[in-house]
Amino acid sequence: MHFLANPTRFLKIARSATGWLLAIGLVLAIGGMAAGLLLTPPDYLQGETVRILYIHVPAAWLGMGGWMGLAAAAVSQLVWRHPLAAVAGRAIAPAGATFAAICLLTGSIWGRPAWGTWWEWDGRLTSMLILFLLYLGYIALGASERERGGEGRITAIFGLAGAINLPIIHYSVLWWNTLHQGQSISISGGSSIDGSILWPLPLTLIGFTCLFAAVVLMRIRADLADLKMEARMRRMQGA
Repeated sequence: MHFLANPTRFLKIARSATGWLLAIGLVLAIGGMAAGLLLTPPDYLQGETVRILYIHVPAAWLGMGGWMGLAAAAVSQLVWRHPLAAVAGRAIAPAGATFAAICLLTGSIWGRPAWGTWWEWDGRLTSMLILFLLYLGYIALGASERERGGEGRITAIFGLAGAINLPIIHYSVLWWNTLHQGQSISISGGSSIDGSILWPLPLTLIGFTCLFAAVVLMRIRADLADLKMEARMRRMQGA
């Protein structure tokens, strides 16, 4: 982590990594979605709507994983004062909010035939909606603190506090009697999804994760460029 504290060193690595991640992500995400649409059979209960899982599951994972990355950046900023931590947090938040929104949208479409409604104040859905709203709050707070010339410590504390919602999302189907189905895939218990339907999912999971990382790196690079330009303008005004 400290190896990347130097912005010049980080940018050198990020430039090449961004292109590779973008290319790999596009190939895997498009390939996985195409395979899920054309090569897998419909589910015996859910029919064709089961194909939404190839977008919904990666979106849910990245919506939650994005906040985990944001919280890790907050720890780096508050504890080790990593110079790129605040920049990383600001870069992660819009990408995480986008995937959280996609998760809510695809979940609503997926749940409509089964539940008979587009929305239900279900434990999983409600906690995911809260995560999306937390992202919006983080983005607004970060922008406000940056305008005032702050170091982003208040935003970092907000990021850490918001991480409390992550275990609530994960365990909501166990803690409450919800409409949302239980956990279908686990490290210890395997998967309850048939292999003929499941196999494209790792492709979209990895693909969208690579795209997420590429977008974050691009935003960090753009933010660092803005900071460099602002510093140069201040030097010119003071000269």
